Amino acid sequence: MKLIFERSAEGYYNEMISPCDVPTIALPDEMKRKKTLHLPSLPQPEISRHYTELANATFGINDGFYPLGSCTMKYNPKINDEMATYPAFASIHPLQPEHTVQGSLEVFTMAESLLKEITGMNAITFQPAAGAHGEFTSLLMIKAYHERNGQPQRNKIIVPDSAHGTNPASVAMTGMTTVNIPSDKYGCVDIEALKEAVGEDTAGLMLTNPNTAGIFDKNILEITKIVHDAGGLNYYDGANLNAIMGVARPGDMGFDIIHLNLHKTFSTPHGGGGPGSGAVGCKAILKPFLPNYYPVKNGDKITFTEPEHSIGMVKGFYGQFSVFLRALTYILFLGSEGISSASKGAVLNANYMLHELKDIFEVPYGETCMHEFVISLDKLKKETGITALDMAKGILDYKMYPPTMYFPLTVPEALMIEPPETESKERMDDAIKVYRKLYEAAHKNPEAFHEYPLHAQIHRVDEVRAARHPIVRYDFKTE
Repeated sequence: MKLIFERSAEGYYNEMISPCDVPTIALPDEMKRKKTLHLPSLPQPEISRHYTELANATFGINDGFYPLGSCTMKYNPKINDEMATYPAFASIHPLQPEHTVQGSLEVFTMAESLLKEITGMNAITFQPAAGAHGEFTSLLMIKAYHERNGQPQRNKIIVPDSAHGTNPASVAMTGMTTVNIPSDKYGCVDIEALKEAVGEDTAGLMLTNPNTAGIFDKNILEITKIVHDAGGLNYYDGANLNAIMGVARPGDMGFDIIHLNLHKTFSTPHGGGGPGSGAVGCKAILKPFLPNYYPVKNGDKITFTEPEHSIGMVKGFYGQFSVFLRALTYILFLGSEGISSASKGAVLNANYMLHELKDIFEVPYGETCMHEFVISLDKLKKETGITALDMAKGILDYKMYPPTMYFPLTVPEALMIEPPETESKERMDDAIKVYRKLYEAAHKNPEAFHEYPLHAQIHRVDEVRAARHPIVRYDFKTE
């Protein structure tokens, strides 16, 4: 499709802006541009068609099966948007006096109360703007905690080899050091390796449970105790909370701090860079280190307070208000029974698909899973030359989104499949048929796979060239 600049034709303009009703002030000459600003000129119908064409070129959960493992891509109920666009919420300004936005501040305290119950934590901050941002905030709090206790030498964070890539990246950003430990044959934490890794320099452990392979670690209480006994703290990566919310709580597993992907687990918009919310929950020992500002309800009044040893602000103002307003709507709509039903549904869906595929696909970690499961195409690659990437490209031709590829890194030629609770059995059955059909086709006609997809908006691209030589700006003709 053409870029909007390629659609542009000189002479077109639109009368979309109302006449100015305030005095106009001209910029001084020294502040004016020396060159004309490049803006496209299109009539309004062509603008609408351009962005509609862009929308049609994308694939979202409204279009079809979307089993994107590790990201919990699930349907966003429209009532969430109704609440977020309600004028009393949508029209507020972050600089308004507190007494004029008490209803909006109650969104903070109500959401905090419910999420504390779900996670087993004692306090929640909504300031972080994304999951990785929540990781970073959590690690800053852990670091500040040890420094406040006179143990600045605790600067090592233990991270399993199956962890999300953002974990070691967040550690590096805080100035601490990652200690990588291997998984055992079941895809879980190697207990003996953990025992060898902990010491007087251990600041903490980063872990998600169930882990990236979709396995709930049966040794979780022993794992968190080992870290605690060594003087460290336990951080819970909330990426996989969708498997256990309403059923098990990270706080009861021995975790001291947690980030929540409200834009994943709690059905708010996700993808394309945001907006997101990486809310952080913590136990009482870390509450004094929460970011500014922390809302507290005293009687009928809610005010922002500054925690005693706060790490400071990690984002402008108070967080992505419309995101956790949507999440609160979702929680209130489902209630306690609905929240647990959602996680149970996610686990049921994943196990159903695993059961229907395990007879032909290689499953590295057992025959049951939590909310997601991993299959390996390593054997298929050796037999036919077909890779996980080839399989994913083939899936696109069936108007389905492919699963996560090559993750976790501990599984060769991995495909990680997560059919959340919002997927129907009919959709999953369709997907199962496609996966099995492609598996058979890989043995009968493997050459065809290198051309897939044939019917998608964009056909097979040279991904190496795209990564090494990206074109990220439009080259205007020289004036």
